[in-house]
Amino acid sequence: MIFMKNKVVNFLIIVISFLSFQKTNAHYYTHKLNPKDSIVQFLFTSDVHFGLVKEKFQGKQRVSANDVNLAMVKVMNQFKNIDALVITGDIANRMEGDVQTAAKSWSEFEKVFIDSLHLKNRNNQKSKLWVVPGNHDMSNAIGFHRPMNPKKDPASMLGIYNLMFPQKKVTIFDSSLCRIHYSKDISGVHFIFLSLYPDSAERVWMEKDLIKVSKTTPVFLFAHSIPDVEPRFFENPNGIHDINEEDKFENLVPERYKDGKDVKGATIIEQNEFAAFIKKHPNIKVYFHGHENFTEYYTYYGPNKNIQLNCIRTDSPMKGRSSAKDETKLAFELVTINTNTKKLTVREVLWNKPAMTTTFTWGQDVTISL
Repeated sequence: MIFMKNKVVNFLIIVISFLSFQKTNAHYYTHKLNPKDSIVQFLFTSDVHFGLVKEKFQGKQRVSANDVNLAMVKVMNQFKNIDALVITGDIANRMEGDVQTAAKSWSEFEKVFIDSLHLKNRNNQKSKLWVVPGNHDMSNAIGFHRPMNPKKDPASMLGIYNLMFPQKKVTIFDSSLCRIHYSKDISGVHFIFLSLYPDSAERVWMEKDLIKVSKTTPVFLFAHSIPDVEPRFFENPNGIHDINEEDKFENLVPERYKDGKDVKGATIIEQNEFAAFIKKHPNIKVYFHGHENFTEYYTYYGPNKNIQLNCIRTDSPMKGRSSAKDETKLAFELVTINTNTKKLTVREVLWNKPAMTTTFTWGQDVTISL
C-alpha cells in the first residue's frame, strides 16, 4: 500500500512539474509583447566544429558533429519570433590528423544550418543567419605551423564570405581582399560582425561604419576571439613574418604582434588599443564571442581596468569545457532586447536535457541595461 501511495505521489509531482514547465516555456516560445515594447530576439552559438566527433551523445558512441549540430538545430526550431541566428566561427575544424576537409565540413554546415533551420521572425519570414569565421576556418585557408591534410582548404572561409556577401560571390579566397566584416540594423540596434578579433585593421573599418550610427544607438560586437586575445592570432613579428613551426604565430589578423617576439607572451598593447576604442565609443554595450567554449556572462575591464564591457561567452556543441564531459550542459543562448526599455536579457538554453517533459531547460540568465 505504501509502495502504491509513493508511486501516486511521484506521478503527481511529475505532472505538476510538467504543467509548470510548459507555462514557463510558453512565455519564451511566443514572447507576448506589450504594445509599447519593441522586441528583438536572436539565438547565439559558436564553435560548431564540423569534422569532429563527440565521444558520447544521447546514448551513442563517437557521434559526428553533423548529427550533434542537427540535434541542436531541432531544438532551436522550437523557438518562435527569432530575428536571427548568430554563429561566431569555427565552422570547420582544423584539418589535422584524420579530420575531414573544410569543403566537406562546409557542405555539412549548409545542410544543417541552412537547409534544416526553420526559424521564423514575428512576421513569419525566415530568420537571418549571421556568421563570422573562427581561427580554425582561417588556418585551414592560409595554412598552419603544424601539418594539415590538405595543406590548405579555404572552403569554410569562402562559404562564410559568399553567404554573407551574396552580391560579391568569389571562387578564390584572398585573406587580404575578402575581409569578412559587416554590420546590420534591427529596430534601433546596430550589430557589428568582425573577422576574428577587433584588431587595428578591424577598428579602422569600424570607425567608418560607426560614423553612420547615432551615439545613442546600442552597438553589439560579435567576434570569435576572447577580448583578452591570444598572441598567436597576430602576425609573426620575427624574420620574414611568416607562419613557421619555430615561431608558431598563426597570422590570422593583419596586425603585427607588438608585445615582444614570443608567442607565449602577453597582449597588453593590443588589448589597451582595443580598450581605448571602447572608451571612445561608449554606445558599444556588449561583446559576444566563442572560442573558449563555455557559457559565461562577465565584464571585461581591459589590462588597465579602465573599461567595463559586458561580454557574453557561449558553449560549443563539440568542444565545450564542461559539456564535453557532461552532455546535459550543452547550451546555446537566447538573447532578447527590449529597445524601448533599453534592456537586454540573455538566457542559457540547456538543449540536451532528456526528460519526460521537454527537450531543454533554462540555465543561467543575465539582464543588461543598454
